[in-house]
Amino acid sequence: MSEMVIHNVDLMLTMDGDESNCLGALEQAALLVQNGRVVWVGPSALAPPAELRIDGAGCVALPGLVDCHTHAVWAGSRSDEFRRRLAGESYSAILEGGGGILSTVNATRQATLNELVNLTTQRLKRLLARGVTTVEVKSGYGLEPETELKMLHAAQLAGERAGLRVLKTFLGAHAIPADFRARRQAYVAQVIEEQLPLVAELADFIDVYVDRGAFTLEEGRQVLQAGKERGLTPRIHAEQVVHTGAAAMAAELGAISADHLEQIDDVGISALAANNTTAVLLPGAMLYLKDPPPPVEALRKARVPMAVASDLNPGSSPVGDLWACASLGCVLMGLTVEEALRGITCVAAAALGRDDIGVLKVGNRADILLMQPPPGEPPTAASLVQYLGLAKAVVVVRDGRVLADNRPHRRGRLDTA
Repeated sequence: MSEMVIHNVDLMLTMDGDESNCLGALEQAALLVQNGRVVWVGPSALAPPAELRIDGAGCVALPGLVDCHTHAVWAGSRSDEFRRRLAGESYSAILEGGGGILSTVNATRQATLNELVNLTTQRLKRLLARGVTTVEVKSGYGLEPETELKMLHAAQLAGERAGLRVLKTFLGAHAIPADFRARRQAYVAQVIEEQLPLVAELADFIDVYVDRGAFTLEEGRQVLQAGKERGLTPRIHAEQVVHTGAAAMAAELGAISADHLEQIDDVGISALAANNTTAVLLPGAMLYLKDPPPPVEALRKARVPMAVASDLNPGSSPVGDLWACASLGCVLMGLTVEEALRGITCVAAAALGRDDIGVLKVGNRADILLMQPPPGEPPTAASLVQYLGLAKAVVVVRDGRVLADNRPHRRGRLDTA
């Protein structure tokens, strides 16, 4: 039996709390891991012996982070597009002119599986270095059967190499390819009749981008319904550029999440609340596209669960730091510290349909993160999100296995019993 205890933790945020302590905060806490699962949580003074001991003094412990919306598999560069947007050209105009997503599609189609795996592994390792242990990765830069399948294979293989848990989303309905612009329905038919059967066994979710310049509400409905019939859980890019009614449709179809939501209205918010659909907020995209924030206060009042994700991609959100996104969620969107921290752990896990991660409690997977606050700051919840990128992930554990131990005084070595 493999055993590990993490003890002397100044502050442990279990996320297993009630309204009076929504972070499940415990001071001077410890937890015991056996065979990849949490088997005990309690006061550090009562910590049982174990084969391995990790001293968490000066740190905040919390569940391994969950990045529930990324486009981490791609090839090519969009730095020229970045310059164009800085000069005033809109994201929608670039996309409608054949750039944006479509330029990445061309490069990704040309890349080999091995090239995509190598690139994606590097990106996932950087997420891991910041404390992410579970990541959702979408296809969507293929827009034809073979490349969509290649992307999902690359996501799986990269996750295995990097050590992250990867959940895969089929996003064949990400954009209309240039050669289908005059026959949109033919492309929707290809997504449903050719791409979907090829990838259904490999994917966990199905997604569609409903917005101006992308897919219509009815096209999105067709794609999501077809995915449901093949056993994939729906999620949706909704209400980002213009209001379309996509959030309400997503809730109607039982989508597990609706993502972006800058333009959601009260009807959409009520629909999400009624169906317990998670709102996934993407502050990186909002920042880079200079979009208005989603109506966080209205979502809060309606008790819609709010997750925060990086939306890592080469165009609209070239952001690979979930901690930075939590900070931006507070500063740009109006999230509280507690909402931001829950949004990158337990609520993000719910957006992926997982109740065995995102919370440190007995029986759950031992995905554990020890964070060192910025220099001079106490180990508090607020100190982790106040500074943009200065809190340090010092120990990262997934399924009870230490993937990183960066404490300078340990030089990468674990304490022993």
